[in-house]
Amino acid sequence: MKLTSKFCGLNFKNPLVLASGVLGVTGETLLKVIRNGAGGVTTKSIWLKAHKGHKNPVMFSCGEVFMNAVGLSDAGFEKAKEEITIFKKKSSQPLIVNIVASKIKDFGLLAKKISTLNPDLIEVNISCPNVEDEFGKPFACDIFSAEKVVKIIRKNTKNNFSVKLSPNVNNIGEIAKACEAGGANAITAINTVGPGMRINIETKTPILKNKVGGISGPGIFPIAIKCVNDIYRSVKLPIIGIGGVKSGEDAIEMMMAGASLVGICTGVYLRGISVFKKVCQEMEKWSKKNNIKSLSEIIGSVKID
Repeated sequence: MKLTSKFCGLNFKNPLVLASGVLGVTGETLLKVIRNGAGGVTTKSIWLKAHKGHKNPVMFSCGEVFMNAVGLSDAGFEKAKEEITIFKKKSSQPLIVNIVASKIKDFGLLAKKISTLNPDLIEVNISCPNVEDEFGKPFACDIFSAEKVVKIIRKNTKNNFSVKLSPNVNNIGEIAKACEAGGANAITAINTVGPGMRINIETKTPILKNKVGGISGPGIFPIAIKCVNDIYRSVKLPIIGIGGVKSGEDAIEMMMAGASLVGICTGVYLRGISVFKKVCQEMEKWSKKNNIKSLSEIIGSVKID
């Protein structure tokens, strides 16, 4: 089976993309991910101006669960411009640029600036729990706020954009509908679950300096599958499915739930940067065994009465 995929008019050599995270900071790192088999890459969340984030320690791993409270640290638009330019000069593979803001108007300003860099797709992060204490409830947790962000993005760019949603809501399908109504071209789901907390029992203190952090990794995979399927059954927009994917079988399952592309982040930590090549090989093996000729046979194929 050929793994080539089309998403929002873009051609991907395979449906696996680097999800937004620590590997998306520099142009050279993004290029390295492409060389290791990813069909596309996503930058770390970019702010209009430099954002400090949280103090170390900001990450913690325990088996099937990974926690982070990086706090979306970033050098701001001007530095991101340099790194995006480096990537685009050396690669023609799809680049998804993730943006974040604390105010609705700033989403509009940043979307306009990012559009001048000609990204293949903009990803709008309205769902990160790591800044919840700093700015209040994430925009993704309220239908009206989510739609307001989407509408201001739509007014400020002609680029296609995907909205990254949070699993920490009662009905993610309704949030997706609001984004569709506002003019979004796609949905990315899910962001981290939580926040959660772990305690160092020797010091009786939280392991993360921020006390709490977003939860990712294989432990949240079942939540991601349900959220993606809820969105798939609620809107007509294509979906980038993210959350705990680490194998070819996981990627197939995510696509059966309704995803057209599959994002991998913690999987890089668990299996190394070659995880993209490994997952593609596992997808091809499974497809050959099950006589699958095209990805279109898989997407949204889960049978729910």
